[in-house]
Amino acid sequence: MKEAGPAKPYRALTVEGLGRLLTGGDDNRRWRLIAEFLEEYRWEPADARAALLREEPAPTDDLHWDVFLAALAEHLASRDGRAAPEWAEGRSLRRFWFPFNSRAARVDAIVHAPVAFRRRGVYIAPQELNVA
Repeated sequence: MKEAGPAKPYRALTVEGLGRLLTGGDDNRRWRLIAEFLEEYRWEPADARAALLREEPAPTDDLHWDVFLAALAEHLASRDGRAAPEWAEGRSLRRFWFPFNSRAARVDAIVHAPVAFRRRGVYIAPQELNVA
């Protein structure tokens, strides 16, 4: 029997790591990963959270998700009383995107989308991010 090595210490997922995981996935998988990231972020000590947003994610091969990550980083940083990471500044869409595209979801997102998302053209209702 092979002896197990020392356990690796737990490390929360970073937005850069999340970006790598979002590449090439289907939307259901992407939303599960985002929910996991938000849950991990929520449980991290407030002074450790900035490090989870610091590194710029590589392109996901889908501009919508690239912009979503920038909006998410700004949104979370703002909730913690910090400025958005510098890498997030230049990311925005030319056409609005509604990740949840039912009639009710669109109305809710138009009225209630967080500023960090709305200013980038991503319209998502805040309850979709409430896991964090």
